Formats: sequence, structure tokens, C-alpha cells
Amino acid sequence: MLIAGFPAGAWGTNCYLVAPAAGEECVIIDPGHQAAQGVEEAVAKHRLKPVAVVLTHGHLDHVASVVPVCGAHDVPAWIHPADRFMMSDPEKALGRSIGLPLLGELTVGEPDDVKELADGAELKLAGLELTVAHAPGHTKGSVTFRMPEQADIPSVFFSGDLLFAGSIGRTDLPGGDHAEILESLARVVLPLDDSTVVLSGHGPQTSIGRERATNPFLREVAAGLGGGTQEPAPRRGM
Repeated sequence: MLIAGFPAGAWGTNCYLVAPAAGEECVIIDPGHQAAQGVEEAVAKHRLKPVAVVLTHGHLDHVASVVPVCGAHDVPAWIHPADRFMMSDPEKALGRSIGLPLLGELTVGEPDDVKELADGAELKLAGLELTVAHAPGHTKGSVTFRMPEQADIPSVFFSGDLLFAGSIGRTDLPGGDHAEILESLARVVLPLDDSTVVLSGHGPQTSIGRERATNPFLREVAAGLGGGTQEPAPRRGM
């Protein structure tokens, strides 16, 4: 399997290109702010053919390059219906206006082909299997994507802004809910095997086992507290 990831834009949002191997079809996950050039460089370097863009949620730092990336490769974008409006109205999603000096040029809107994600859906794209889990809390339409274990390759979990190394997504923006994100952690994350590799929307790679042992929010959920006793998570991205 080939996973080419890079941090992009003002918020260092991780964009991933996933393929069975170099020279084959690929899926692009979360092409955010200023990610289009990095996508094209990865496509050229690994001789990839994009077939779809899939989005963990609708915040601008994860979707800002969807229109140019989908247009360049004539591919659809997949997003949960609860977050679809954010592609065309990012300020509403953030509860404030974005400063143009920070963002630079930005193409706001939907690509020509938008498909909607549903909880439990099994996406079969580019020879890959991605299981979708609706995981609200950071946004109402946040989802995760999980790839099954294969031979000697552990399962891979694209957590978006649900789970980070040592932290979780912020819940102070419109649509965020701390109790809801704790419930999503309990339902979506805790059942995963410790060996599962976690590739999140921001920050470094981690594993479910490491987060189960050290992440204060996941430990709280595992202990059955669920009362939001921890301090708010450090803010990453939007």
C-alpha cells in the first residue's frame, strides 16, 4: 500500500493520497488550504491516477482545494450531508469571516460532482476499501475512514479532527459539541485494535494503543467518566 501525506496551508492540515501501490489509482483525503500543488506533486512523483476526493468534514482547512483538485482530475468529492453546506459557505461554519491575507486565493463552492457519505458505508475506490463512520462532535458531519488489516499491514484509521496524537478536535466552533465528541470516541475509536495506525487531520502519526494508554480524553472515555472533566483540547486547525 502507498500512503503519501503532507501538511498543507495555514493550518498544516494533513492531506493524504492513498493507493494500492505506485502507478495505480488513488483516493485523495482532505485537500485543504493550499493543498492543490502538493497533490499534483505527489500524483506526479508516484504516477497516480486520482479517482475520488473523500472528506472527513467540511471545515475550510480540509476542503479549500476540493474544487481545483476535483476539476483537474474530473473526479467526485464525497462528504457527509450535514457538512456539505460548508463548501459553499465556509464563514457560516466558522461563525466569523476569514481574513483574505491569511487565506490568499480561494475557490469557494462545490465541485461538479458531489456524493454524500453515510454511517457504515463501505466505499470501494481505487482498489481500496474504506469503511465510513459518522463521528460528530468536531462538526455535525464529521466522519472517519478505516481501511482493514491486510496480510502484514495493520488497519489504518483516518481520524480527521476526531482524534489527534495526545488530543482531540476542538468543539468551540458552530456545530461542535464536547459531549458528542466523547460519545464518538467511545463508539468509533475505543473498539479499534491497539495496532491500528491513526493518521489524523493535524499532527503526527500515532496508534490506537498509544492513544488508549496516553491520550487524556480517550482515557477519560475508556474509564466511563464522560463528564468533560479534562481541560479543553489544544486547538489544532479549525
